[in-house]
Amino acid sequence: MAEKISMASSGKLNVPNHPIIPFIEGDGIGPEIWKVAQKVFDAAVAKAYNGERKIEWKEMLAGEKAFKQTGEWLPADTLQTAKDYILSIKGPLTTPIGGGIRSLNVAMRQDLDLYACVRPVKWFKGVPSPVVHPEQVDMIIFRENTEDIYAGIEWKAGSPEAKKFEKFLLEEMGVKSVRFPGDSSYGVKPVSVEGTKRLVRAAINHALENDLPSVTLVHKGNIMKFTEGGFKTWGYEVARQEYGDKTFTWDEWDQLKKEHGEAHANEVQRKALHDGKLLVKDIIADNFLQQILIAPKEFSVVATLNLNGDYISDALAAEVGGIGIAPGANINYKTGYAVFEATHGTAPKFAGTDSMNPSSVILSGCMMLDYMGWKEAAELITSALQATIMRKRVTIDFYNLMQGATLLKTSEFGDEIIENLGAVVADFQLKKSTGL
Repeated sequence: MAEKISMASSGKLNVPNHPIIPFIEGDGIGPEIWKVAQKVFDAAVAKAYNGERKIEWKEMLAGEKAFKQTGEWLPADTLQTAKDYILSIKGPLTTPIGGGIRSLNVAMRQDLDLYACVRPVKWFKGVPSPVVHPEQVDMIIFRENTEDIYAGIEWKAGSPEAKKFEKFLLEEMGVKSVRFPGDSSYGVKPVSVEGTKRLVRAAINHALENDLPSVTLVHKGNIMKFTEGGFKTWGYEVARQEYGDKTFTWDEWDQLKKEHGEAHANEVQRKALHDGKLLVKDIIADNFLQQILIAPKEFSVVATLNLNGDYISDALAAEVGGIGIAPGANINYKTGYAVFEATHGTAPKFAGTDSMNPSSVILSGCMMLDYMGWKEAAELITSALQATIMRKRVTIDFYNLMQGATLLKTSEFGDEIIENLGAVVADFQLKKSTGL
């Protein structure tokens, strides 16, 4: 009998063997890639657990399909369903043109307070890449999901609101750096202590739980000293005050250098890392975008604000094959609410062509399975996807960049992954029986 996933008092998910998981198929190419992904998930779960576990899928409406059926782009019932069932997964959604909701994705994140946008970035062998060593890219981005530009606080140039805000800045706050008063739009960038600390806390927890070497705070604090600079300061506070016995931070190193000299600071850091402590460091955002090209091995877990995270996630995705193969999740680690999603757009001109790569939503589903504790099914899918790519049986995005590849439709690509699940299971069993 199918049951809801629940959150235990311990803060851990209770996942039954037959959980009900809501989904939104998405707009544009969404229905095609979702149909393929669902088949892959079902096949992997059946193989991983010998039919003892099964997902009961429950559709919820958002986007164009919702608007056609209900007159609303994001019905209240959908948001309530996402809360009631805790986990859900979605394809890409269109952004309505005109008034109302700025973005359906943003609206869901705000309503459910999904404060962490989690984006793992790792190269699959054989995937075409514009960089020489994509195998050196292996990071997970924790992007703050509810503040910064996602607050949506801005006023159009010439509007009464913009004029009022400008008057307040000039006359009451003594601001003298508005270059073109009377001709400017304005936006407000809220960055809070609480919002920063819960995001950095999630990043540090992930690093510690997965035995990763570092967390890097990416910011533009050299210019925006109280917002982005605050993010850096408060992030270090979390590391020192809440994880002091498990971390060593660069601001600790800086203080030791001031008090005892650089040699002593270096020795303390060396010992801390030798003892297995997590290194928490920071870097200016523009420098980080350079370093991920020339020294990506230096980074494992990254914590950053919203706008920086937007740039960083897409830049890193390009290094490992593009957003067509980039998974994502939006998570509140306190309530357990999580929405896993394809990270690319709806590509409406390709809708109905059965030609696009479904890997983003498939890998997002792997993140969901892992979050549920069904790691075996997630590993099966990623291994089968790797085998499919290595055999050069791919959709058109990879086909156009590979020599000697076979072009597959979206549906055929999914079938190929499912077929390779059997080979992966056999390989796992062989390694287990031989002790390799």
